[in-house]
Amino acid sequence: MTGLAERAERELTPEVWAYLMRGATVGESPWERWRFAPRVLRDVRSVDTTTSLFGAWRSPIGVAPTAFHRLIHPEGEAAVARAAADCGAPFVLSMRATTLIEDIGAAVAGPWWQQVYLMRDRCITEALVQRAAAAGATALVLTGDTPYVGRSGGRGLPPLDDDLALVNVARHLPPGADAWASIEQHAGAVVDDIARLSALTGLPVIVKGVLRADEARRCVDAGAAGVWVSDHGGRQLGRAVAPARALPEVATAVGADAAVLVDGDVRDGLDALAALALGADAVFVGRPVLWGLADAGADGVGSVLAGLHDELRHGMGLAGATRLGELSPDLVVAR
Repeated sequence: MTGLAERAERELTPEVWAYLMRGATVGESPWERWRFAPRVLRDVRSVDTTTSLFGAWRSPIGVAPTAFHRLIHPEGEAAVARAAADCGAPFVLSMRATTLIEDIGAAVAGPWWQQVYLMRDRCITEALVQRAAAAGATALVLTGDTPYVGRSGGRGLPPLDDDLALVNVARHLPPGADAWASIEQHAGAVVDDIARLSALTGLPVIVKGVLRADEARRCVDAGAAGVWVSDHGGRQLGRAVAPARALPEVATAVGADAAVLVDGDVRDGLDALAALALGADAVFVGRPVLWGLADAGADGVGSVLAGLHDELRHGMGLAGATRLGELSPDLVVAR
């Protein structure tokens, strides 16, 4: 991905670039603290990265939910979803998408997931998740770290027409309602909402934004099919622990009872390899996907995902692992 961010910045307005990069980590990646202790003299002529995680995938490196893709490129989320499907990578559609849910369902022949914010007007949330289920989503990703927008990065949207920003919610707004107030996050969300969402749609629910082992266990006990270790790209609580540090304890607490996912500062295949060895079942990227989208649309996204996957497969072979199930904590050592 050498030079990709710089090329993306040249394609975007200063306002959009500032919004995209707000909260981004500066300096060394937190994943750099993990060093590999490879196995040797293993037959690694064939390396298998396939996984079954609320869908069948060729790669465990997927696309995290990010908002307003049509600020980045005219084809927006549809281009990203198509590129992910072509790479066999999981794709999560943001509830702040600028493309109709149904258009994503039509663009992607295989599985995809829908991100969920519990909004002040819960009827809007319920309508959106039911539409996602009808359009082919195979899982819901409930973002749990956003009872309201963090001051460290969520405010200050670049200019965005309501017709674009509210493309999925407009039809569900009560007459005369303040649209933006209606779709703000509900500060009263609780773990009981996990089971409510699952019952409403029949879909498994993954809780995103978990950085503590005890909270991960609480979500799983409340019915979560997965927990997603994430600091929301650094855009919520300032100075929150990095996912690269939180992941091992969360994975231990969850065990085999639910899936464990992670994002945060993943910039190459070795970051993903470390995360998978530490207990993640899948790894997700945000900003690099948007850099690729800005640089070359769907082709740029595909290049990012294919590059990460290739680096992961190469790293697995060098580490002496031929399938994801052979990645274990003994392959990494904290620096």
